Amino acid sequence: MDRIKRLSMEILEEHKSQFGVDFGDNKKTLDKISIIRSKGLKNEIAGYITKLLKHEIRDQQLKEERAKQSAELESQSEEIEATEESDSVSETIEADTEEP
Repeated sequence: MDRIKRLSMEILEEHKSQFGVDFGDNKKTLDKISIIRSKGLKNEIAGYITKLLKHEIRDQQLKEERAKQSAELESQSEEIEATEESDSVSETIEADTEEP
């Protein structure tokens, strides 16, 4: 794992709640919690943290959407099954009533 990833992960382990999806805010947060003399290194770490958090949020939203779609499909299939059962019961009743 390269230096940027390792440093970013170490920072996120202890201070994840302080970071968000805004690069500028993440740079300011890095200034508060650490001393990074190199402007380029600070920018790379803040950028990597921002990218990670955005990916986490996107992945979480995708999982929620998939779960929602799955629940909708399940409820639709249950409705179809219930409709089919009631149709077959009514057909059976009609067939029974038509016999002499």
